[in-house]
Amino acid sequence: MQAVVTDATVPTAGLEQRIETLFQASQDKIQRRGDRLFAGLMIFQWLAGIAAALWISPRTWIGSTSQIHWHVWAAIFLGAAITSLPVFLAWKQPGRTLTRHTIAVAQMIFSALLIHLTGGRIETHFHVFGSLAFIAFYRDWRVLLTATVVVAADHFARGVFWPQSVFGVLTASPWRWLEHAGWVIFEDTFLLISIQQSLGEMFEVATRRAKLEAVNVEIESQVAERTAALTVAHKELLEASRQAGIAEVATGILHNVGNVLNSVNVASSCVADSLRKSKAANLSKVVALLRENEKDLGDFLTNDPKGKQLPGYLAQLAEHLAGEQSHALEELAALQKNIEHIKDIVTLQQSSAKTSGMAEIVNVADLVDDALRMNSSELSRRDIEVTREFKNVPPVTVEKHKVLQILVNLVRNAKHACDDSGHLDKRLTLRVTNGNQRLRIAVADNGIGIPSENLARIFNYGFTTRKDGHGFGLHSGMLAAKEMGGSLTVHSAGPGLGAVFTLELPCPTRENSHE
Repeated sequence: MQAVVTDATVPTAGLEQRIETLFQASQDKIQRRGDRLFAGLMIFQWLAGIAAALWISPRTWIGSTSQIHWHVWAAIFLGAAITSLPVFLAWKQPGRTLTRHTIAVAQMIFSALLIHLTGGRIETHFHVFGSLAFIAFYRDWRVLLTATVVVAADHFARGVFWPQSVFGVLTASPWRWLEHAGWVIFEDTFLLISIQQSLGEMFEVATRRAKLEAVNVEIESQVAERTAALTVAHKELLEASRQAGIAEVATGILHNVGNVLNSVNVASSCVADSLRKSKAANLSKVVALLRENEKDLGDFLTNDPKGKQLPGYLAQLAEHLAGEQSHALEELAALQKNIEHIKDIVTLQQSSAKTSGMAEIVNVADLVDDALRMNSSELSRRDIEVTREFKNVPPVTVEKHKVLQILVNLVRNAKHACDDSGHLDKRLTLRVTNGNQRLRIAVADNGIGIPSENLARIFNYGFTTRKDGHGFGLHSGMLAAKEMGGSLTVHSAGPGLGAVFTLELPCPTRENSHE
């Protein structure tokens, strides 16, 4: 049944198709729900029909024996026959046209059975009107028409040939069925009007929903376009910022990558030395020896002096190679971490000298350990004793790679200061503490120290006391600390007395933290 909505217009074929799709989906949902409703209703009716047959159609007594009235058997078996097919279709094929019409026919036939079981009582005829009202739930006038035809045919046939089963009398006017059919049609008139109005409302709902979806798509399209425009503008601003600080960016890349490349060079040299000294080449000698005696390998391994020593030698060789592999893996892990740090430095520097990176929650102790691992090979090679004094401090939200870049540079400077001092007991101490909403990371050494006249300008751009220094590491570290809301300071008692560099970062005070 096609519903017409007078206040809605269909501007495009696509929208019209969407309205039809939503309308059909809503109707299908209602019809499937109706199938499930009738499946339960017909099972209940069957049981109720059996009860009616037992109660209204009494048992007949013949002498000293008793017998169940044949109406009971009709209620059981005939009722089951009427109920089984529609229930099966509602379970297996809900929503189909055949299922709806089968249910309508079966429901009307069951009304006829109930009327017969009650002896044609007028009260039972109301079951017909109730069934028609339930069938109208499908919102399909064709199903209602099918049910009406079945009711009219049943009343006509039984009214002519068996009036007692439908009207409760032995004889009845041959036109009495028309009176009953008239009342059915009277009800159908209102049910058809209700179906028409309901379908119209469903179509209006589908139209409004389709138009709303179209508006949402248009809004999302506009939002996407404007977001893309904002993204382009943002990229242009970033590019302008990068161009403004390109010289400082390039210097920072070279300096910080150079720091990490020293550790990369040491790690790669260790791996190369390990491979040159590896005993893996001895495996070829063992293979050659086994091939020489492959014709009588069992006797060789059992009786020959060299063969007897071969299993033990292979075990020692395997253990040695395992050690070599473990050492090589450690060096390669360090090498990989340094290369990853180089990539992070390049990414950070290229983002813009004045543009902040992505802040994240980090454990400062882990960052300090990472900085030590990046210099671990050179610290070990130069016999520098490393001491960690970490207090229990809360995690902080910082730009991780900026902090790591500062720490790597401070550890590298302390390493050179210790190495240049000529002390036999070279020491490097790292402390992590917090207080007054500040987190402090101190890098202390017992190296060559800093003269008092150099303390005031040690963070100046280009200032350095080392022959191969660039004078950019401490300057860029000080700037990075300020950008994060912190500071980088230095203290030294004088030449030969070491130095302490302290990085402070903003940190909220927590009652459970310890100094």
